[in-house]
Amino acid sequence: MKPPRPARLRDLASVSAVLKTGIAETLVDRFGRQAATDAIRAALQEARQAVGGGAPSAPTAENLAAAALARLEAQARSDLRPLFNLTGTVLHTNLGRALLAEAAIEAAVAAMRDPMALEYDLPSGRRGERDDHVRALLCDLTGAEDATLVNNNAGAVLLALNTLAGGREAIVSRGELIEIGGAFRMPDIMQRAGARLVEIGTTNRTHAKDYRAAVTPETGVILKVHTSNYRIQGFTAEVDADELAAIAADAGVPLMHDLGSGTLLDLARYGLRREPTVRDAVAQGAGIVTFSGDKLLGGPQAGFIVGHKALIAAINRNPMKRALRIDKIRLAAIAATLELYGDPDRLVERLPTLRLLARPHAEIAMQAARLAPAVARAVGTIFTVAPCDCRSQIGSGALPMDTLASGGLVIQSRQGTRALERLAAALRALDWPVLGRMENGGLILDLRCLTNEAAFLASLSGLDSHALA
Repeated sequence: MKPPRPARLRDLASVSAVLKTGIAETLVDRFGRQAATDAIRAALQEARQAVGGGAPSAPTAENLAAAALARLEAQARSDLRPLFNLTGTVLHTNLGRALLAEAAIEAAVAAMRDPMALEYDLPSGRRGERDDHVRALLCDLTGAEDATLVNNNAGAVLLALNTLAGGREAIVSRGELIEIGGAFRMPDIMQRAGARLVEIGTTNRTHAKDYRAAVTPETGVILKVHTSNYRIQGFTAEVDADELAAIAADAGVPLMHDLGSGTLLDLARYGLRREPTVRDAVAQGAGIVTFSGDKLLGGPQAGFIVGHKALIAAINRNPMKRALRIDKIRLAAIAATLELYGDPDRLVERLPTLRLLARPHAEIAMQAARLAPAVARAVGTIFTVAPCDCRSQIGSGALPMDTLASGGLVIQSRQGTRALERLAAALRALDWPVLGRMENGGLILDLRCLTNEAAFLASLSGLDSHALA
């Protein structure tokens, strides 16, 4: 028999021929003629290189159209797509922090779809203020005289400091000069705000006398920062907020209390360690309190500023406020989230952040036992899959020393760590990616945040267990 002749360039279909295939019709319908034509040309170029390299056969027109479709689908697939957070960190900064409540999602969608009275007062027919949509809610929930909001808590701190201490001194304990995510440091924010930092005390001990001694006619504000993302233990001392408020009052300057994560209710009722609430900080005498919306509060990204009416009015007059304001979509979601706090008895049921943090260990352990066989089939025989106990963390700098009893699956490899790393990469490459954590030679899938088992198993069906071997 004569050996088959190698493929020749003349065997390749033309661009026009590929465009006449049924697959190409789908291609044009989804992505447009120009994008489809460019993708087909790219597929033909790859085919020419393969034929030039001695490929035994040339792809058909249908093959080329399918290759072009796969190319465009891959390009269109955004990294900003849903994923399964099985890392064990509930409020994961890199994964978008808090999941929004259904009420907040519905409010945001409505704001996207239609015009809304963002800065328009419907009763009077005159221009309104966007803060009015949440001011009363924030005051009711915190006990503050007035409230405003900006795009995140770093912005809230920046704006408040610039207003209260721009060109003046801001007194703060050395033990509270924190660094938050992304290497943003409190001293840097204070400098950008135009405040002159006055450090007092030591890293582990600061006393009331240190604050009193630092006050000068140039003092604009005394700043207290809640160290929510770390703990100093042992030989320590700090001045309580109520005593600090009295020192500030005696000096005739405001006390600004940055709570960071911030919470509107006592977390102890949900089995977590108690954190100071915003209402606590207001009641202790702080003139201004700043806190986040997308952490323990469980809403979208925002920075809240609550406190004395005169101070809030001054902050709202600052030209920087406009640069830091939030849009109508987030504002609608924030208002819907805050309204949920008016019914604390059903808050866990309605607010995903609290629901995930409050999930009982026994419930998660039962889920792990239920899912283990299906996950084992999906990953293949070179891996072992077993239910395990593990510890979750809150994340985003909140209660860093506290962990939550959780349950999950531990996946180990019969072929060493490289196979396990290939599996982790394959899970991340799924259409609906799965993220776990490496720990003690195994891949842990912490199930605390897994609420959609059917979608999780469907996503695992995309694994090629043979390729992992």
